[in-house]
Amino acid sequence: MTPPRLPAWVALGGAVFVGVLTAVQARINGQLGTRLDNGLVAAVISFGSGLVLLIVLSAALPSGRRGAARLVSGVRESAIPWWMLAGGAAGALTVATQGLAVGIIGVSLFTVGVVAGQTVCGLVLDRTGYGPAGVVAVTVPRLVGGALALLAVGLSLVGDGIGGVPLWMAVLPFAAGVGIAWQQATNGRLRQRVGTPLTATLVNFIGGTAILAVAALVSVSVVGWPTTAPTDVWVYTGGPIGVLYIFLSAALVPHTGVLLFGLAVVAGQLVTSVALDAVWPALGSPGLLQEVAMVAVALLSVVVAAAPWRRRRRV
Repeated sequence: MTPPRLPAWVALGGAVFVGVLTAVQARINGQLGTRLDNGLVAAVISFGSGLVLLIVLSAALPSGRRGAARLVSGVRESAIPWWMLAGGAAGALTVATQGLAVGIIGVSLFTVGVVAGQTVCGLVLDRTGYGPAGVVAVTVPRLVGGALALLAVGLSLVGDGIGGVPLWMAVLPFAAGVGIAWQQATNGRLRQRVGTPLTATLVNFIGGTAILAVAALVSVSVVGWPTTAPTDVWVYTGGPIGVLYIFLSAALVPHTGVLLFGLAVVAGQLVTSVALDAVWPALGSPGLLQEVAMVAVALLSVVVAAAPWRRRRRV
């Protein structure tokens, strides 16, 4: 049975909230990576804690058990292809990037890199019909909205916004943004097959934790284990936050399309990242005026892309 379609304002509001959670998680994981002096170990802790929570929920909730049964049946019968199970790779890249870079470049610069990747990839995925909503027309308003999102990224480059930041720290967030857009579309399709976002999220965390565990083992074999562990509980909450926003992403993207969902997430990310960097600035964060300008343009991009523009009929 096809679930009822959510009103546009509800779906977009949920997408903005996903962006808020994404920015908060980025700052938390970045701080954990800085304190451990190993971003990959921080990423494993974040993803691993989320996986434990998801296993408990999947076993306790009837929808989780039903979804797991459909997943096993779908894989056995080849109704669920292997690539629908690969969303965890994108999640692993995102969380690893948070742990490696955000503590140095700040949430805002991380977010604008993600914006560029999400925007470009979202347009392509919607046009090709990869997402769960099928082929979504890339209309002029959507193109303008995407261009405005890229303009918001460009504003971060004005002046010395990325002065002294290593090139790989600028490239990784872009790659993470591409992965996030693909992950959102893939999770939406997997959710349709298994009937619940909970199981789609569980699949992501299983794959992502496995990938990050291997990467972390390689890292510690080279540089050694972290010598100290932070005692503040909040730095370990990145995993549960990730569970919540990936769950919401899988549930909401069928109601919006990949590009529109990504733009709304961007708005939430940018507003929250400005607030976080204002009260807790990082070394590579741009100035407040740049951040406010970025947010204004990104919010405008969401309005332009989401508005129900219609051509006037000729009389």
